[in-house]
Amino acid sequence: MTTIEPGAVDPLAAERAARMTWARLVEPREDKGRPLIAEHGHLGALARVRHDPTLLGRAAVARLTAFDLSRELRAADLVEARVLIPGDPEWPLSLDDLALPPHCLWVRGPADLRAVTERSAAVVGARTASAYGRQLAAEISAGLAGRGFTIISGAAFGIDAAAHHGALAVDGLTVAALACGIDRAYPAAHTNLLKEILERGAVVTEMPPGSAPIRTRFLDRNRVIAALSLGTVVVEAGLRSGSLNTARHAAECGRYVGAVPGPVTSVTSAGTHELIRTREAELVTDAAEVAELLGVMGDDLAPARRGPDRPEDRLGRKERTLWEALPASRGAPLSRLVEATGMSASDVLQALGSLNLIGMAVRDRGGWRKPPEPKLEDTSP
Repeated sequence: MTTIEPGAVDPLAAERAARMTWARLVEPREDKGRPLIAEHGHLGALARVRHDPTLLGRAAVARLTAFDLSRELRAADLVEARVLIPGDPEWPLSLDDLALPPHCLWVRGPADLRAVTERSAAVVGARTASAYGRQLAAEISAGLAGRGFTIISGAAFGIDAAAHHGALAVDGLTVAALACGIDRAYPAAHTNLLKEILERGAVVTEMPPGSAPIRTRFLDRNRVIAALSLGTVVVEAGLRSGSLNTARHAAECGRYVGAVPGPVTSVTSAGTHELIRTREAELVTDAAEVAELLGVMGDDLAPARRGPDRPEDRLGRKERTLWEALPASRGAPLSRLVEATGMSASDVLQALGSLNLIGMAVRDRGGWRKPPEPKLEDTSP
């Protein structure tokens, strides 16, 4: 619950009110007003605009005339939202890495936004995701949540929803960043999903209450997702997917970017393949590899991948050569093994002794062969 009062003299409250005003006056990444803010700060810039509203253009003048701080506060209070600005203990310092950081944030939910984003991963991707993509997004998010990562995504259909559900399935923390006002559930079909997120996590937006989710605001929202996290993982994306925009914002903020490969024939994976091909992203396939990419060096290492351990892998060169030449069905005499391996008779005999000792060569009909494969027990009734 916010406690700002109109006309408050407290410096932080005045700064909060000024930032809320700017959030209503201009779109998040609009250049209008940014030079004034850079020079005079939010309070000083707002004073100059009040003195000369034409500095921001006709549309902004109308918004400034209609702005009512009391109404803004009531709208936030109705949904139990708090308004964060730089200087608040809960303000994520990572947002300061953006070229155009949010003026302020509206936040709902019990999670402390700064604390839960200190170890976090953005998991994003296509809205029209395949079953393959949704399954991987859920598995990766669940695995990361189990490793103490907060999952950040945009609550959209497809990969975003799968990422949130994956974290929730293991009682993990997840944060949803919206492209609309904090008092709206978008998409409406995800009203229950957002309620689940609010039980333990947080919902966040830089758009004032009542703001509609228009296309440009999704692109604006993507940079917030990218900056809040340690890195972004694109699970599945076409060549025009907005999640590629999130990945590039992440790179601009100095964050890690991972991409999950899919079938080379899949249109919904063409964007992730392009990120990998152009070296804009690291190839990742599971939660362990993402944790290694984003986590603490030395503490979050993924296990080394290796094929099945076979007994012949541990053999010396001569023993391995003979093993490859041994027949599987009928014993071969010494002369044939010498011919097949190109080794001397004494070397073959020595290697046969070693293989026999460890059970990898057996006598059969006056010759030598591999031992029979173990038979599986018949469990049929």
